[in-house]
Amino acid sequence: MNEFLGILDAVVGEAISPDTAAVAIAVIGLNIHFGFTGLLNIGQAGYMLLGAYGMAISITYDIPLALAVLIGLVVSVLFSLILGLPTLKLRGDYLAIVTISAAEIIRYTGRLAAFEDFTGGSQGIFGKNYQGPFMDLSFFGDGSFELLPLSYRDAGGGDVVRVLGLLVAIAAIVGIVIIGKRMKAADGEAPKIGTSATPKLILAALGVVLFLALFFSFPQSEPRTSVDGWWVRVVAWSLVGISCIIVFLLVRSPWGRLLRGIREDEEAMRSLGKNVFAIKMQALIIGGMFGALGGMVYVLTGSVQADSMGRQLTFFAYTALLLGGAATIFGPVLGSVLFFSARILVREMSGAYVPNSIMSNQQTEQFSYVVVGVALVLLVIFRPQGILGNKRELRFHV
Repeated sequence: MNEFLGILDAVVGEAISPDTAAVAIAVIGLNIHFGFTGLLNIGQAGYMLLGAYGMAISITYDIPLALAVLIGLVVSVLFSLILGLPTLKLRGDYLAIVTISAAEIIRYTGRLAAFEDFTGGSQGIFGKNYQGPFMDLSFFGDGSFELLPLSYRDAGGGDVVRVLGLLVAIAAIVGIVIIGKRMKAADGEAPKIGTSATPKLILAALGVVLFLALFFSFPQSEPRTSVDGWWVRVVAWSLVGISCIIVFLLVRSPWGRLLRGIREDEEAMRSLGKNVFAIKMQALIIGGMFGALGGMVYVLTGSVQADSMGRQLTFFAYTALLLGGAATIFGPVLGSVLFFSARILVREMSGAYVPNSIMSNQQTEQFSYVVVGVALVLLVIFRPQGILGNKRELRFHV
């Protein structure tokens, strides 16, 4: 039991890690591209790498952090313009080929020895060269902090108390799912927004209960201010929340309805006199900026290394998007958390319960991706809209 609870503790830690938050921000941008506009962009990792390079290189040349972040965003805008002007007329597989090729060009350019003075070549830019200005902003102080301060240890219990807290968390999840289903519209697809705020209040209360129960059973202790401490986590997840709010406001504006119109029927939008090319370019730029921001957060806990943000990261982003639900507000966040948490769960359980004679520690890492991949295939077959998605949002042609 202790071993299993330790595995769940590692899963919770991965769920709130800065890397998970960084990928969630990038997936939010990918959601604007693919989910809302229907642009099949397979090069989101390229935007992440550009944002990371833009910020890190700027800081190494003693440029203030705020301006360095702005430079990273501007670089992503320029890349969108260079990429979008000749390619946004392409659709489907053709656009996917162009975007993944552009991302690979960026990755290989970052590895070139000719640019080693700027990008560090294949070794990359070490974190100690650019993390200082960000860490200096921390007002969390020194030492460590445990979330939550009141945990199962303070309750004077052992594994039994932890299990009870876990059961409460599971009950809260079940309640959230049940109430969420009851808030569906009569057709069972579109969310029903009524005049009563009671269901929303209950959902909020259950969310608080879930949070308290989860961290009561699995308290997370990290340094207040360090490369992988609470300061980075708070900033990263705050940016996730701000990004969700921005997307919420965008997609419910007239511009957001234009995105859906282009995704559904591009020719019909042209017949109505809409500048489809300009709208798609705007979506590409905004989604790319989210990708660049995610890349900046992604490298705050490590180094800027070109190979760490290659094709694989883009595929992870698509997996998270499809898992949580495309064309939704919170789907990218939920998908990112579940994807990385499930991978850690499979890896740790395989390492703990599968003998080394059958599967080594290195193989458990690979096996975790296999299991998550199989789960994604099953999800696409039996629930193609994802966990939070809407089947009607799948009626687009890319």
